[in-house]
Amino acid sequence: MRANLIAGLDVGTTKTSAVITELVGDTRRRPELKVLGVGQARSSGVRREVVTHIEETTETVKKAIGEAELMAGVSVDRLYVAISGEHIDARSSMGVVAVGEDEITQRDLDRVHEVARAVALPPDRELLHAIPQEYVVDHQGGVKDPVGMSGTRLETDVYIVTGATPTANNLRKAVGRAGYRVQSLVLGPLASARAVLTEDEKEVGVAMVGIGAATTEVAVYYEGKIRHVGVLPMGGRTVTNDLVKGLSIPFGEAQKAKEQFGVAFAQLVDPQETVELPGPSPGQKRHVARELIAHVVEQRVDEIFGLVAQELEDRGLLDQLGAGVVVTGGTAALHGIVEMGQQVFALPVRAGVPGEGLTGLADSVRRPRFATVVGVALYGADRFHETGEGASPLASGVVGKVGAWIREFF
Repeated sequence: MRANLIAGLDVGTTKTSAVITELVGDTRRRPELKVLGVGQARSSGVRREVVTHIEETTETVKKAIGEAELMAGVSVDRLYVAISGEHIDARSSMGVVAVGEDEITQRDLDRVHEVARAVALPPDRELLHAIPQEYVVDHQGGVKDPVGMSGTRLETDVYIVTGATPTANNLRKAVGRAGYRVQSLVLGPLASARAVLTEDEKEVGVAMVGIGAATTEVAVYYEGKIRHVGVLPMGGRTVTNDLVKGLSIPFGEAQKAKEQFGVAFAQLVDPQETVELPGPSPGQKRHVARELIAHVVEQRVDEIFGLVAQELEDRGLLDQLGAGVVVTGGTAALHGIVEMGQQVFALPVRAGVPGEGLTGLADSVRRPRFATVVGVALYGADRFHETGEGASPLASGVVGKVGAWIREFF
């Protein structure tokens, strides 16, 4: 069988990640991916998850994908790309059709999906996802697959996700100028959830909270269906800015202090412990209580979790989270993030890392910060599994080098 490659890209506010995978195993079952290569680059030309400078973003994409291709020893021509930001909107839409025959067919299913998707969108909005939630056959609800059932009336509830067209087009332009084709834009929260949540958790009720650099993404599942998607304008960079002000150090040093000494739950820190930070003059050092850093970090993480909890409470979802909360994203690597989450949500909380359904260099992406990019690749694998489309043919050696040369010059 011809090997097929699935490549994912996540253009974030502070970093851009890329992953190249190969579909392996029996394609008739749930897709499995062999991780071949991973690439990262410091983001440039991106603000709050939105492209603000196309040329700078293009160079960032080239670096990240180029690194992944070099590690994998192959070239790809199309990418599944994550999209997120405060411009995202999601809502339910109903569709109803009359069944033409005694038995519901795939054609009836396609028609009811088309009716549900036919929502009036402003010129500056575009449809990103239309996810069937459930079906109703002759007023009998809870149907997962109506094909083959008897009935005269078919209804469906579809979860519609839209985004700002200019924002999506700028992202496509940046990727296109880097020499790649956008196979599909994938909503970031849905991608992260695909990578770190289990089917059992989605059935019982779970909230995925992805804390990125500039935003915090939320995706809630219950009874196996997506119930809510949200994006909050606060993330890990907000924590770093607090340390800049609280410790009177430059942003770069504050980022290092957060990564090396930051703790999201101050009770875990020894009050006597001190750490060394840069002093007011070049070459000078000073000692600061680690507990001070922890208190600054804890206050902001507490606020972020509190905003998420309030949003879930307002929508009546907090009591439906039987499996609790899964925290992921780069900021989820902070020591004590789980304990802080348990205190705020009063629910089971775990850190979410990609891993299920991955082989090969899977250890390279088993970190919270890779949840979105891995989820994007898994989304591509699901799509290939369903339609047989969207994968790049395996290309290596001379073919791969020729592809790289073409992209370099054109």
